[in-house]
Amino acid sequence: MFNAKNLSAQDMTVLSGAHTIGQSRCFLFRGHIYNDTNINANFAAMRQQTCPFSGNDSNLAPIDVQSPVTFDNAYYVNLVNQKGLFHSDQELFNGVSQDSLVQQYSTDSAAFFSAFGKSMVRLGDITPLTGKNGEIRLNCRTVN
Repeated sequence: MFNAKNLSAQDMTVLSGAHTIGQSRCFLFRGHIYNDTNINANFAAMRQQTCPFSGNDSNLAPIDVQSPVTFDNAYYVNLVNQKGLFHSDQELFNGVSQDSLVQQYSTDSAAFFSAFGKSMVRLGDITPLTGKNGEIRLNCRTVN
């Protein structure tokens, strides 16, 4: 999907760093903390305390356990330590093509900040659908 918008794998990896801020509802990460093997066992157990195997779908957890309200490179440190909250995030550091970039951003915040700014500009250049080709959603997760 990123490629279709003229964004690279590097753009995807650096823009995912926005997950250094915010929280997520339990139902969005439950599968990762209960079913995946590429997760730190202590981190999974900590998240399971507020996100039971079933129910309490709206319980919240910080996406970045280290600094949930600070825009920094801790998101990448988390990935290196297998403490990514989402399955899709942890896949960025899972023995595949983006590992070296995640490793670099985990140790070099200046490189992350610089790349993030450039990728945000490219993201901002994407032309949105307008008129009858697009819609303003009442709920961003569902089509009107």
